Amino acid sequence: MAEQNPIAPRVIAPPFTLETATLKVRAAEDAWNSRDPVRVALAYTEDSTWRNRSEFVTGRDEIRAFLSRKWSTELDYRLIKALWAFTVNRIGVRFRYEWHDAAGNWFRSYGNELWEFDESGLMRRREASINDVPISESERTFFWPAPGPRPSDHPGIPDVR
Repeated sequence: MAEQNPIAPRVIAPPFTLETATLKVRAAEDAWNSRDPVRVALAYTEDSTWRNRSEFVTGRDEIRAFLSRKWSTELDYRLIKALWAFTVNRIGVRFRYEWHDAAGNWFRSYGNELWEFDESGLMRRREASINDVPISESERTFFWPAPGPRPSDHPGIPDVR
């Protein structure tokens, strides 16, 4: 029996169970917290379609460009995602992230995403609805070292307030 490469990420593909859907959400969170557009784009099909706020993106090249723009303006970005619901090949998540702009204005962004996956576990469709709320720096709640994954002992998304 071949040994699994400990460095290669585990592929999580449909049909989803509560366990695998939860793992898929955490894997996505960790990837996005890397702020690496190349790494993140590999989780999507070559022709993946997105709606992110009012922007429509198609394919990995556009995904990489979108994420590069995003993380060049949303500074000190830290994200937490939580499973909301799932079916055989779809997952719904809620998320919250904090960031600041170049002028030092802090924001907390709240949202929901709908994901659809192909049979190999790549996301072929992503729809995101996001709202930004200005916050003071003292209202921040996400402080782990960034870029990088949320520590395993850090709580998930707090109650919305």
